[in-house]
Amino acid sequence: MGTCRICGRSDRTISGFLGVCKACIVDRFEEARPFLEEAHSRLRSRYGLPPEIPRDPQGVQCEGCGNRCRIPEGGVGYCGLVRNEAGRLVRSFGEDRGLLHYYYDALPTNCVPADFCAGSSGAGYPKWCRTPKGDIGYYNLAVFLGSCTFSCLFCQNFSFRELTLMGRPALTPQELASKVHDRVGCVCFFGGDPSGQFPFIMKSARLMFEQAQREGRLLRICLETNLNMEWRELEEFAPISLQSGGGIKADLKAWDVRVQYALCGVQHRVPFQNFRRLAKLHRVRPEVPFLRASTLLVPGYINDEEIRGIASFIADLDPTIPYSLLAFHPTYFMDDMPYTRREDAERFYRICKREGLEKVRIGNPWLLV
Repeated sequence: MGTCRICGRSDRTISGFLGVCKACIVDRFEEARPFLEEAHSRLRSRYGLPPEIPRDPQGVQCEGCGNRCRIPEGGVGYCGLVRNEAGRLVRSFGEDRGLLHYYYDALPTNCVPADFCAGSSGAGYPKWCRTPKGDIGYYNLAVFLGSCTFSCLFCQNFSFRELTLMGRPALTPQELASKVHDRVGCVCFFGGDPSGQFPFIMKSARLMFEQAQREGRLLRICLETNLNMEWRELEEFAPISLQSGGGIKADLKAWDVRVQYALCGVQHRVPFQNFRRLAKLHRVRPEVPFLRASTLLVPGYINDEEIRGIASFIADLDPTIPYSLLAFHPTYFMDDMPYTRREDAERFYRICKREGLEKVRIGNPWLLV
């Protein structure tokens, strides 16, 4: 049980590490900000990362993601992969080298949009998958990126931070593409998050797709991301995902940027701006939903207002975009929080349907209490 350091209220749905309740984050944000900054500084100091997005007026601006860091000389970007060396930005892992590990995941997988994707659900058969039930007997090449441009206190895949610290293992795009053998039906870039290593991902995806085309083989290429990247990069990746039968799943953390800042350390709307642009491509291939979204239901912080805001935003763009409401389990720096309650998840589901969304699901239902 945590206690809010502003209003003094104690409750199981107040993170002890964060130390501020949702109401005070929204209604008394300037008072809350120092406590939020302190929490993220404590998290990031463990990994030797900047406590906040660098904004040095004399620094060099990085355009590698939506954070647009201004990195001071001798400093490092928010992602931990870009350094300012004597006034020149040096990227540890660029187009020709990726920080990641990979594994083969049997299809159908338990990935977030599995109910809507071709490989696991059979959507778009026979054009986009091999059987009416998906690519039974095939594998997803899961590419787990070892970096991120956010700083989520609730990260469900926080082991990526160890990869960032170690700076290994690293593969070239050619080496990664060689892992796509003839029993691989799809490739998914996730993490961590792909947003910090997009030049590498783009080069790898292109090699994989071109190889599959030469061989006359179906290979879906997917992305699971916070969408915190430059639009020009997404604009280049999207056609490959569309043409391959894959998709882009956006993890929309929170509707209110103050809540997003509290939970993720980043306060801007780049993910939603990118989502809006991608939505224009969604109807190009209606038989397999191209754009997908999800939100982790963090108790006490992601409430009715947050879900209504996100659901309304998606529905206004295209009500056929699938949306997954993911049950939360306590971990990382929010390990003192409760699991998502079933009654809350079901209420959020009803809110989404009332807002006009046609394809809503509750993910990780086994975690609900």
